[in-house]
Amino acid sequence: MFDHFDPQNPIEEKLLAAQNGEMDGELFMQELLQAELFMPILEKENMGGVQNSQSATPLSLTDEGGTEIIILFTSPERAKEFVSDYPGYGGGLLAETTWILERVGSGHGISINPNWPAGIDMEPGMVDSLRQ
Repeated sequence: MFDHFDPQNPIEEKLLAAQNGEMDGELFMQELLQAELFMPILEKENMGGVQNSQSATPLSLTDEGGTEIIILFTSPERAKEFVSDYPGYGGGLLAETTWILERVGSGHGISINPNWPAGIDMEPGMVDSLRQ
């Protein structure tokens, strides 16, 4: 879909370095835990456009095996084209990865930057171990 990827922030630079073998995978995961990610959420009717994070419904898809995959991005700009296929997901939260992981239930996978050349898919077991 995209044949070129220009990193726009530090976590994208590290993600690209990890994918290119220039950064240790475990070190990247430690950096990822400290990074902020963008989580598209379903926009509900609310006053003044303020999102109540207590009732936020993150964008998720179900894979062939029935696993729910939470969709995240390294920036709101990376999400724009992807979320255009999902009505109601025009907004979202920018939050630390650790905060997101604490709120993602056990048994969920995560996909960061789907359809971009620099991205990562994590199986539920990997997400659970990162949470700890």
